[in-house]
Amino acid sequence: MKPPLTSENKHLSKPRIDKFLILVIISILIVLCATLYPFDFSLPDDISRRGLVNSFDNNTVFDDQVNNVLLFLPLGFGLTGFLQRKKVKLISQMIAVILASAALSSTVELLQILLPSRTPTPADIYNNTFGGFFGLICFYVWHSRSFKAILHRIENSKASNSITKITLFFTGYIILTFLITIPWQATTNLNGWNANFPLILGNERTADRGWEGYISELHIANKAISQNQVEQVFYQSNNLENFGNSLLASYEFTGKAPYQDKTGKQPNLLWRGEPINQNEKGVFLSPNHWLETATPVTSLSQSISKSSEFTINTTVTTNNIEQTGPARIISLSNDSFRRNFTLGQQGTDLVFRVRTPLTGANASDVKLEVPSIFTDTKPHQIIITYSKSSLIIYVDNIANIHTLNLLDLIPKEKRFFYYGLTFIPFGLCLAMLTTLARRKLNFYRLLLPTGILLPSLILEGILVQESGKTISPKNLLLGILFTAGTMLILTGKASTVRSSE
Repeated sequence: MKPPLTSENKHLSKPRIDKFLILVIISILIVLCATLYPFDFSLPDDISRRGLVNSFDNNTVFDDQVNNVLLFLPLGFGLTGFLQRKKVKLISQMIAVILASAALSSTVELLQILLPSRTPTPADIYNNTFGGFFGLICFYVWHSRSFKAILHRIENSKASNSITKITLFFTGYIILTFLITIPWQATTNLNGWNANFPLILGNERTADRGWEGYISELHIANKAISQNQVEQVFYQSNNLENFGNSLLASYEFTGKAPYQDKTGKQPNLLWRGEPINQNEKGVFLSPNHWLETATPVTSLSQSISKSSEFTINTTVTTNNIEQTGPARIISLSNDSFRRNFTLGQQGTDLVFRVRTPLTGANASDVKLEVPSIFTDTKPHQIIITYSKSSLIIYVDNIANIHTLNLLDLIPKEKRFFYYGLTFIPFGLCLAMLTTLARRKLNFYRLLLPTGILLPSLILEGILVQESGKTISPKNLLLGILFTAGTMLILTGKASTVRSSE
């Protein structure tokens, strides 16, 4: 017979609402409020496919990237706790947290298209998804007993007695390290260039970044020419044979506007305002008089986006060595916040911005500057080549060369953040892998240091080979610290629980 109901067991018989489920619900509401407020939804004027794609043509600043991770951390924490209560396996938990975070973030970004006050950004989806995954890791750091139980099951599983299965899992771990290099290599390509931007000389379309000086020629190609070819361009005036079929635009500023592209591929350059004068230095530009193509240089942007290489050859003369902004000399851009590339002047320094996933839609997240170029008001021939994250700038001759690599110029705080996104998940995987191999002591002793070192070594090695950057001991150490640190924190907390019991 069932025991009679008392006030006590009546209270116990009431269904209890899972606190982690409450946290998930609250987290979703916070995300929706933080990302969609003030909820002023309205249909955009352009609902075509191109219009939707253009809606995502926005950049995110570093502070927003950090906030996007932290915003989704409670969601990952709560969902992991809820699934753990339901005795869902860890692998399934990871998949569920990643999918839920990505789905919620994608929904938010799509809804932001309908909000005039919001700007959807593809990078936010990745950061939000990692934020959810980071919440999963934080749950197991906080709730060590749960992770200890998972490690105990792994250690006592049938696979832990099989060298073959342990080797298979370790092979998967190595394959994963190669996969992480793919997004890193993509951080410096040009396939995100917008094909709807015009080519502008001497300003932005918004007329707020004017430059004063002369431009006598401009040539743009969709390949990075070699140093020998650069030397020929310098010493053989107007020799464009080195560009071959890769030449996309060729403007020479003699006579009156409109200025036609000699290749016939790009639209004419027309005046915004009226020209003041011209002389042997070229066409004169000022904040009130600049040149802009009649229509976007679509084929140029698309061609460079496809090749992820370019060469720019121009001759410019500044009229003022104190111009700042940076003042725009040549810009393939839509406004002050979205561009494909910009050549500008900041005092006596040459500033170059190129749009990649790493530098953002404004191309300003990584600074590319060459000092003391505009120290006089004489003409300077500038040749710029870009390929595989390597930017080479030549001024006046082959000896005056400046080589910059985007990957070497990432600011410290951003580098720390990006490496955390990359290597913290490896720490979680390695904690489970080393637990699986613990019974095979000799194999464990080999696997532990190898598992810590390999992700960092493989990433740095491939980036050095593919991008031409120099090897960085600091980057290697940073990856090692994130991998080993995450693994030690998780296993250390679990060991503390085991010893206290």
